[in-house]
Amino acid sequence: MKLLSYNYRGLERVGVYVGNRIAHLSRLAGILGRRELAFGSMIELINSWETHGPALHELVARAEENEKDLAPILMAPEDVHHISPIPHPPKHVLCMGLNYQDHVNEGLQARDVQTTKVELDHPIFFTKAQSTLIGHNEGIPAHRVTEKLDYEAEIAVIIGKKGKNIPKDEVYGHVFGYCCANDISARDIQRRHKQIFKGKTLDGTCPLGPYIVPKEDYGDPMNQTVKSWVNGEARQDSNTNMMIHDIPSMLSVLSEGFTLEPGDIFLTGTPSGVGYARETPSFLTPGDVVEVEIGGLGRLRNVIIEAD
Repeated sequence: MKLLSYNYRGLERVGVYVGNRIAHLSRLAGILGRRELAFGSMIELINSWETHGPALHELVARAEENEKDLAPILMAPEDVHHISPIPHPPKHVLCMGLNYQDHVNEGLQARDVQTTKVELDHPIFFTKAQSTLIGHNEGIPAHRVTEKLDYEAEIAVIIGKKGKNIPKDEVYGHVFGYCCANDISARDIQRRHKQIFKGKTLDGTCPLGPYIVPKEDYGDPMNQTVKSWVNGEARQDSNTNMMIHDIPSMLSVLSEGFTLEPGDIFLTGTPSGVGYARETPSFLTPGDVVEVEIGGLGRLRNVIIEAD
C-alpha cells in the first residue's frame, strides 16, 4: 500500500494508490461502501491503523480488482499536488546525525571542517521545524541567507504507536511506515553558528514523499538502497545496512524519557556523497533538480527555486 497527502483547491486530502494511479481515500471509501475508512488526515489514519488497517488493505485490493470501473475518480501521480505525507506532525521533525561511517569520514576530510575526530558511541539527535516540510515535486527555496545549500538522502521512519522508554526489541511495534526524505542543509549556516538546528531548519528544507509505505507492506528497512541525484548525476549510492546505529537502537535511545507519538517523523542519517564533501564542493542553486530514492519507497523529486 502507498499512502500520501495532497492539496486539492486548498484542502488537504489523504490519497491512496490504486495500481499506478491515485484515489482520494474518502471518496473511494464512500463509493465502495466503507465510509468508516474515510480518513480526513494522515494522523487520523495512523491513529486508527490497529483497528482499520486490515480493512483498508481490503479496500485497496477491491479497488484494484475494479480499477477500470473506478477510472473516472483515479488521478495520474503527476496531476496531484503532493504535500508532505504528514503535513502537521506532533513535533518538530526528529533527526539523526552522522549515522554512516563513510559520511563521517568524508566530512572530516572536507575543506571547511576543522574537526579531526567525532565520537560515535551514542546517537546524535537534532530537529528540523515543521515549517521545513514540503512534498514531492514542491520547490525547495534557495534562501538568500545561504550560499551552500546541500542535499542528504535518507529513509524516514513514521511513528505509529505512542511510547516512551521503548525497549529496543519493541521498537518496530511502534513504527507505522517509511518514506523517502531529503535533509536539505545550509552548510555555511551550520559552520557559522557551530550547531545544527539553524542550518537545518530553513523553511521548505525537508522534502518527504512521494508516499508512505506501511511497515506491513515493506521489507527490512535495514537493508534498503539509498540513492540521490542532482540534475541526473548520481551523487549518493549506499544501503541502510551501513548505518552505525540501526533503527531500533536509535528510536529506543530517543524514547528514553521522551514520548514518541503517532505521526512523529524520524530521519535516520545520510551516507557519503553530499555536496560539501566532494573534491570540488557542489551546492544547490535555482533550477537544480534533486532526487532521492530509497529501495521500495519510490523517488522523491524536488526543484530548487528562488526564495520569496
